[in-house]
Formats: sequence, C-alpha cells, structure tokens
Amino acid sequence: MSPEASSLYQEACSLEYQHNYQQAVDKVLEAIKLSPDDAMLYTKLAGLYTDMDKYDDAIQTYTKVIELRPNDAFVYISLGSIYETQGKYTEALGAYENALKIFPEYKYNYLNIANVQYQMKNYKEAIENYNTFLNTYAQHWEARKTLANAYLANDNPEKAVEEFENLYVNNNSHFDDYANYGIALFETQKYEKAVEFLEKAIAKDSENMTAKVCLALSYQALDKNDMALAQYEVIFKENPNLTSLKFDYANLLADMSKDAEAIKEYKAYAAAYPDDTRVYKNMGIVYQRMKDYDNAIVSYEKALAMGVEDIDIQKSTAACYHYKKDYTNAIKYYDELLMKDPQDMDTLTNKAIAMHAMDKYDEAIKLYEEILAVKDSEIIQNNLTDALVSQGQIELNKQNYSDATDLFIKAISRGSKDSAAYIGLARAYRACKVNDKATEYYEKAISMNPDNSQYSNEFAEFISEINSVKENKTSESGEIQEITLTDPAAAAAAADNAAKTKELIALGDEHYKAKLYDDSLKNYKEALALNPSDEVTLLKVGNVYKLKNDEKNAIDFYKKAIVVNPEYADGWFNLGLVYASEKDVTESKKCFEQTINLNKEYAYAYYALAVAYETEKNNTEAIKNYELFLKYNKDENAVEAVQNRIKSLKK
Repeated sequence: MSPEASSLYQEACSLEYQHNYQQAVDKVLEAIKLSPDDAMLYTKLAGLYTDMDKYDDAIQTYTKVIELRPNDAFVYISLGSIYETQGKYTEALGAYENALKIFPEYKYNYLNIANVQYQMKNYKEAIENYNTFLNTYAQHWEARKTLANAYLANDNPEKAVEEFENLYVNNNSHFDDYANYGIALFETQKYEKAVEFLEKAIAKDSENMTAKVCLALSYQALDKNDMALAQYEVIFKENPNLTSLKFDYANLLADMSKDAEAIKEYKAYAAAYPDDTRVYKNMGIVYQRMKDYDNAIVSYEKALAMGVEDIDIQKSTAACYHYKKDYTNAIKYYDELLMKDPQDMDTLTNKAIAMHAMDKYDEAIKLYEEILAVKDSEIIQNNLTDALVSQGQIELNKQNYSDATDLFIKAISRGSKDSAAYIGLARAYRACKVNDKATEYYEKAISMNPDNSQYSNEFAEFISEINSVKENKTSESGEIQEITLTDPAAAAAAADNAAKTKELIALGDEHYKAKLYDDSLKNYKEALALNPSDEVTLLKVGNVYKLKNDEKNAIDFYKKAIVVNPEYADGWFNLGLVYASEKDVTESKKCFEQTINLNKEYAYAYYALAVAYETEKNNTEAIKNYELFLKYNKDENAVEAVQNRIKSLKK
C-alpha cells in the first residue's frame, strides 16, 4: 500500500469509528485507486458495506479479496456470515466449508457450520458439528441450547433431555427454554417432569400452542383426566380447527365414559384423517361398550378392510356378532383366529359356545372335549354335559337309539343333574325293548323331578304297556314261564307279527345270499319295524351296510344290537371290525376286548386284537393274542399262516 493510500485508509478507519460509513467508503475507494491490488483495502471496504447493510456490494468486494488472497479463511467466514444474514444458507455453508478446508483448527467455524445446517434442517450434520465445537468450548450455552433443539428436531428426545438438563442445572439463571425441555420430557414419557416445565412454558408464553397440547397429553398420560379435559377445552376454544388432536381428545372422553361425545370427536377426526385405522378400532370399542353392535362391527370391519392385522379387532368383531346372535359370522372370525393360533383356548371356547347356540351339538361336543383336554373349566364341563343331552334328544327323535343311549350315558356319567338325560335314556331303552333299564331310568328321572307329571304319566303308560303284553308267574318247579293273556285278539296279533317277522328275515337272508343287498335291507328293516329289539336282525343290517362300505350306518346298527343286548358278543366283534377298517385302533381294541370278556373262546377276537397290536408295533401283545387264537381256533386253514406270523414277530 502506498503512503498516500495508507493515509486514506487511516482516515477511513477514523470515520468508521465515528459511524460515518459513507465517507469512510469514499476514502477507501480513493485509496484503492492508488493501490488497486491491496487486499486489506478491499477487506475494509467489504466490512463497511456490511455495516451499511449493502450485502450485495459486500459480497462482490469479498469476492475480489478472495482473488487477491485465496487462502484467507476469515474472508470466507465473513462472506458466509453475510449469506447467513441474507438467509442464503446453501451459499453460507459453502463459504464456511471453504474456510474449514483452509483452517480446520479454527473451532468456531464448526459453530458457524452447525448453525447454518440447523437452519437448513440438516439436523444430523448440525449435531455432529455442534459436538465438535463443544468439545473445545463446553460452556458455550447458546450452542448447547441449539444442540438440544437439534436433538429434539432429529427425533432423539432422550439426548435433547440430557442437554436441556445440563443447561438447566449449570446455567439455571439464564435458562428460558421451558417449552422445548417440556416437549422433550413429554416425548420421553417423563410426564410428571414434563408437566412441571410445560406449565412454566405456558406461564411465560400463553400463546405457545405446542406446549399446551403436550401439557394436555401429559395430564392424560398421568390419568389426570379432569385437568386434561380442562386443558383440551382451552386448546379447542383458541383453535377449534385443530383436528389432528381430536383423536387423543376422543380417547380421553372415552376413558371418562363420555361415550357419545367420544364418538362425535372420533368421527370429526376420521373425516380429516380417513386413513388412520386407529380411529375405527377405538370407535368400535366405544360402540361395543354402548352395546351398539351394528356400528361396532362397521367400525371394526372398516379397519380390517384397510389391511390391519390386529387379532384384538378380529376377536372384538367376532364378539359383536356373537352378542347379536349372528353365530355364522362370529364363527367365520373364530375360524380365522384359530388358523393363526389353534391353541387359543378363549377363541376355541367361544366357537364351541356359538356352535352350541346354533344347535350344532356334535361340533360343540368335540370342541368342548378338546378344550377340557387342555384345561379344566366348570362352565365348559356344564356346557359339554348340556350338549350331550341335547344331541341325545336329537338322536332319540331320529330313532337313532344307540347313539342317543351313548350320549345320555356319557352325560349321566359326567354327573349330570338334568332329569332330561335320565328320561331320554329311559325312552331310548324303552324303544329298544330293554324294559328293565327303561324302568330304572324312568324311576331316576321321576325322583329327580317329582313335580313333572309328564314323567310319571309316561312311566305309568309304559308299565301298563308291558303288563298288557305278558305276565309272569312261577311254575311248581320254581321256573318262570311266559303265559300270554287271555285276550284272543292280542294273542292273534302277536302270533301274526312273529310269523311276519320270521318270514321277512328269511326273505332278507335269501336276498343277502343272492347279493341283492338293497332288497335284503328292506326286508330286515321291515322285520325290525315289527320287532325292533331283535339284536340278530340289527346285526344283519349292520353287516349289509358294511358290505356296501357304509361304515356310518354299519356302526349305527351294530351299536343298536349291543344296546338291545349288551352281552351280544357278535355285535361287539363286528363293531370292532368296522372301527378297524376306519383305522380307529383304540375303539376297535375296546370292542375286541369286550367280545373276549363276553366269550373267552371267541378265537377271531384274539386274532383281530393281535392285528390291532401289530398296528401299534406292540409285538409282545400281538404274539400273545395270536397264540390265544391258535388255542381256541377251529379253522385249520388259518393255523399255518398265524404260526408264520408269530415266527416273524419273534425275530
């Protein structure tokens, strides 16, 4: 710089001190004419333009300085400061970063960069640079305050709380950011402390809506419902269109059992935010509590239709259908839930109850038994017994006496106190002409319900019926003989029935031998219509059905045969064969064992039992029963095959 230029520069500095900026600029411009390549003169000029808010002139001048002195980091910092003042954050950041490249040791530049990045909402980068700066200048409270807010803005409220706590404890006298500290505490679910600072924030700034909202939500989270409600009322009075808050407001109203008001607010929220599935679930819960099941279902199913995978919603929807007695739709949801979790006992129980209510007792019985295999429940025990009795009545009305008998006996064995089980069993035995059993259960039903005149009248009718057919008297030798009554018409009718029965059975046998099975069935059933307690004919019908591969009917008639005569070994054996063909090894074994109990020399029962044990890979029991078969067997053709089988099993 020439002496003349230096003199002008000094005059400019004096004028600057006196705030005569324009005159100072004029002096510097004169000096530049004398020393046009002096960077100091341009630097002074740029500074004067900055003080005069002539930012464009300042920027242009600093650009000239950079041409003359490209490695001066502070020129870039000054340039960045102007851009930052103008809100040109991208340009400011570029200038500060150039300074950083030239002079990385200058730590204050990290604060400049962080501040610009914060303004640009590049919070992650800003946080890194604030921390770099604070590693050197830890007590720079303004930087630490902005860092706390950067953490909050970057969805890291935990770190924000740490920084605000540091500020509050170490610089309490200057701490004033109660609102953001309270918001950070709210977001970290530290509601008690959040309330403390949010209340301070609102006392300081009554217009801070965010603080008011967080305060209402904090009260709500602390179950201070009356205080939360009062705060919401203040908020909506000041800002009635703050629809985004109406979901939480509705939740509060619902928690306070203000159901109608809650529904109104949920609807307002849903109108503004129709894709928020939470609102439909919560509306459903409130409607369900109000017992408005139709609207509850509409709400729940809207959420589900939007793709929500929420088991609670599915369960609630099923429950609403159940309460409406729309069991078909309830079961649809129960089935969907059970596909996801077959061991969900609550859902299984509800499905069983729905089946029961629909009179689908068979399905209900299976489900009740499945539930009781896992856990005991007095209610399920009672429901199972009731379902057994109800299904027994259905089978009795359909004249499926063997099934009815089984069901009533199961119910009674479970300790049923329902006289319907006993009267039902009496009627089933009566239909099968098992008169002693019928009498026993009529008497038990009457003793359980002595005021039921229908029971006593029906029993009297039954006694009269059996006494009108035959009476017993003791002969001189002490033997009991049957003597028909003296009514000639009754005697003739009985003889005629007996003859017709015999003729129909004979005809059925002929058709059976000729493999005309449908004809034989017709003949046997006509015979049974005349004498339904003929266990041999019942067995023959079962045999025909077995040949026709109709296992269900075969089982039914074999069961009828053993109901009529529980000591009928052939009935038990044939029933076991059908179970065996259906791969029901457990039931088949029970039947074969009962056959042997009735007839110790029933060879083929041992054989069938041996085959069943082989199926279970129980070779010891299989060999034992094959050997018993050989002991009682009369069929020489089977001996060699069985002996070979035993040898094979012993290897």
